[in-house]
Amino acid sequence: MAAKWIETLTGSLEQKKQYKQYKARIEALPEPYRTAAKAFERYFMYYGGITDGDTIVKMFGDFADLWERAVVDGTPVSAIVGDDPVEFAEMFTQAYGGTQWIDKERARLIKAIENAKEEERP
Repeated sequence: MAAKWIETLTGSLEQKKQYKQYKARIEALPEPYRTAAKAFERYFMYYGGITDGDTIVKMFGDFADLWERAVVDGTPVSAIVGDDPVEFAEMFTQAYGGTQWIDKERARLIKAIENAKEEERP
């Protein structure tokens, strides 16, 4: 019962647990994979804007899988991200869709304009 109340205030405890596991997986990567993964993670946080916890947890889990597989296969970082790391990052996040913070602002803008139009009518 207390866990449900806490989750109402703070968000899903399971998602927090999964995120911590993801962070530990990234920390366990050897260099240069760890540095690359952390750089992309930072970019995802700014660019991705995904607000749905389930989507974020899934995306980060898949991201850790990608880097762990690269380590096992000996795939160089350059072969994973290509010539344009920004394009790689943006394509990766777009594959997950989900609700983004900008969606709320778009809805707010549309509603404000609809209200303004209503006020214009005689």
